[in-house]
Amino acid sequence: MRIRTWGTATVLAAALLTGCGAADGGDAVGGAAGGDGSLGGTLTVFAAASLTDVFTGLGEQLEAEHPGLEVQFTFAGSSTLATQVTQGAPADVFASANPGQMAVVTDAGLADGEPQVFTSNVLEIAVPAGNPADVTGLADFAREELTLAVCAPEVPCGAAAEDVFAAAGVDAVPDTLEEDVRAALTKVELGEVDAALVYATDVVAAGDAVEGIAVAEAEDAVNEYPVCVLTEAPNPEAARAFVDLVLSAEGQAALADAGFRAP
Repeated sequence: MRIRTWGTATVLAAALLTGCGAADGGDAVGGAAGGDGSLGGTLTVFAAASLTDVFTGLGEQLEAEHPGLEVQFTFAGSSTLATQVTQGAPADVFASANPGQMAVVTDAGLADGEPQVFTSNVLEIAVPAGNPADVTGLADFAREELTLAVCAPEVPCGAAAEDVFAAAGVDAVPDTLEEDVRAALTKVELGEVDAALVYATDVVAAGDAVEGIAVAEAEDAVNEYPVCVLTEAPNPEAARAFVDLVLSAEGQAALADAGFRAP
């Protein structure tokens, strides 16, 4: 399995390269189900960065069930991925961290059928282990002496952050606006910021490297995650199998274990 977690410029370059032919000089992207129902070829999934861990696990499971299948992921901000899909980047599945970015794809007529909401998520404050800056809540995001990170407003975690700050009446003064939620989380893990507003699932994924502080106002900005097979999917059979796995009881259990909420 190949996983890509890139910035906007890198995703743009990769989309162009992928559009010119198969990566690494291998077989062409795509595939078909074999006579025994097995899947083959390459499945390309564009997914929100917050789905990195759980989708990687589901991809490994699908590969184990279908040895002829290779699952490739590109994890990035949903806005970046939606733009790439509309610009013709070859992908089979798109999973967004909010309906707004999925609408970019559906409005362009690029979703095969109605996207399905498969999970939801809320924001939480992440601080380095030990909470050296003694952050206690959203009000601390107005403290100019702290170094703070939030997602850029065009990505779902950033749009949700704006709603949360508005609900709390906090005039936030972040020092950095990150292109996806995992970039914000990484700054906390490395101790580069005193706090960041990320998803609750990212706090779970970081383990002992960070501590989470629940935010009551986050309930005013719950993010719903829709997924769809794309109309131009090179490997539609594998795409449908992956979406079915995400929606299955097994997929839902994996999401719940990662801290996601039921849709």
